[in-house]
Amino acid sequence: MHQPVRLSILAILAGGTEVDFRYLISELGLSDGNLGRHLTTLHEAGLIHLKEGYNGSRTRTWISLTPQGETAFKREAELLKPIIAAAEQL
Repeated sequence: MHQPVRLSILAILAGGTEVDFRYLISELGLSDGNLGRHLTTLHEAGLIHLKEGYNGSRTRTWISLTPQGETAFKREAELLKPIIAAAEQL
């Protein structure tokens, strides 16, 4: 999870929110392919859940954290706190 984009995805989802693919594109400024690859990696690791559905005739993909993803994100956030605190002291 040390990859910044993947950490950002998990941070967006950490509030228990389910978001759609287009929202993440907008928030992160990524191409469809780039975001898709990051989501595939997170999904294969069991950190996110992907749900496909329709909005009218358009396919939509909804993304949410799995319990494992929530735990992993919280652990990563705790590990980053001392690093951030040390950087703020500079």
